[in-house]
Amino acid sequence: MLGRARKAWSTWRKKVARHEERPKSEERAARAAGGPRRSPNLFEAAAAYVAACVEDDQERVDEAVGWVEPNALAFGVNELACRALIALARERDESPRAVARSLLGLPVA
Repeated sequence: MLGRARKAWSTWRKKVARHEERPKSEERAARAAGGPRRSPNLFEAAAAYVAACVEDDQERVDEAVGWVEPNALAFGVNELACRALIALARERDESPRAVARSLLGLPVA
C-alpha cells in the first residue's frame, strides 16, 4: 500500500518538474498560438479516434488512444455512436433500431 502511494507521489512530482522545466520560449510560443495547451477531453478523443479509424490513419488512432484512459475512450465512442444514431434516425425519420440494423446490413425486424 505504501509502495503504491510512494510511486504515485513520485510520478506526480516528475510530471510537475517536467512542466516547471519548460523553457520560457516554449511558454510564449504556446500563448501566442492560442494559449497554453490543454489536454483533450474524452469526447474529443473519441471523435478523433473514430474519424481516424474511418480514414484508416493509424498514427492519429494511436495519438487519440493516448489522450485518455481506455475505459474512458470506450465510453466516449459509445456516446458518439448513440448520438450519431439518434441524429441519423431523426434525419431519416425512422426509428433508431431500424437505422442501426440498416447500417449493419441486417434485415429490419
